[in-house]
Amino acid sequence: MNKLLKCIIDKNNSYVPIWFMRQAGRYLPEFMEIREKNTNFINLCLNPELVKDITLQPLERFNLDAAIIFSDILMVPFGLGQKIEFKKGFGPILENIDLEKILKVEEKNFIEKLSPVYKAISETKKLTGEKSLIGFVGAPWTILVYMLNKQSPKKDFNFNLIKKNPNLIKTLLKKIEKFICLHIKKQVDAGADIIQVFDSWAGLLSEKDFNEFCLEPNLKIVKFIKTLNVPAICFPRGIGKNYSIFSSTVKPDCINIDYEIDPNWANNNLNNVVIQGGMDPKVLLEDKKQIEKETKKYLEIFSKRPYIFNLGHGVLPQTKPETIEFIINLVKDNK
Repeated sequence: MNKLLKCIIDKNNSYVPIWFMRQAGRYLPEFMEIREKNTNFINLCLNPELVKDITLQPLERFNLDAAIIFSDILMVPFGLGQKIEFKKGFGPILENIDLEKILKVEEKNFIEKLSPVYKAISETKKLTGEKSLIGFVGAPWTILVYMLNKQSPKKDFNFNLIKKNPNLIKTLLKKIEKFICLHIKKQVDAGADIIQVFDSWAGLLSEKDFNEFCLEPNLKIVKFIKTLNVPAICFPRGIGKNYSIFSSTVKPDCINIDYEIDPNWANNNLNNVVIQGGMDPKVLLEDKKQIEKETKKYLEIFSKRPYIFNLGHGVLPQTKPETIEFIINLVKDNK
């Protein structure tokens, strides 16, 4: 068992594993070379050879404890037949939802459409050695938001408009949950030994909607992951003090805190769970003195419990690769 799995499964705190969300991507010049030649993002995610190369790029540069497969949470809507285009400087644009068409999608159609993703995981796993290969999905609520909002809710979102059709939401959510589980199973079958669930827009939910759209769906997904005998990491971003109820209700093996969470609060309130992440990605744009101070702060606060060093969101494109190297050395040298 590698050090990351020991930390999550055995709750071993003798070593702090380190990996980064979005560690394969826009801050690496070797990734940008590939990206410039492959302008269609979905097609890039469906190219097993390039996905393998991109996933392994950070491991070739840095002494990380895991690879995370290069993919996107929107592969589930894509697999369900909703067209997606990534517009430079804007983000994803999804076509109008055709519920009838989506409800007709069968498991075999979905698997066939996403088979290059599973092939990429299988090919990558052969080359990660002892290190973990993390697969991932978006949580049901976050996928629902993208499918109905047709773009990032950061730009424009009105849940009341969506809620006008509760039957649509209920039907679609059920379909999404089923196919997220299928996508997880296929990733695990292909070689992923950890699954991270990104509920990127959980913070949009009101208190009255939180249980129905965040806690219940995440609980279903985590229960399913546990039947596959791999650990589940949850990242319900933006939910504030609800991290406590999320952790005790959903019971993931590990919980990633976002950068708005006070790490001291997390240490005192998130019990019986491994904590991952927390540091603000913007810190990585500061000078070395500040980076070292913040890194050591997280290491110190979580020194008495199993902790995985990561960020409270993905690596920003402006980050210098040398900064990643610097942080890894700080974490590895920490005694």
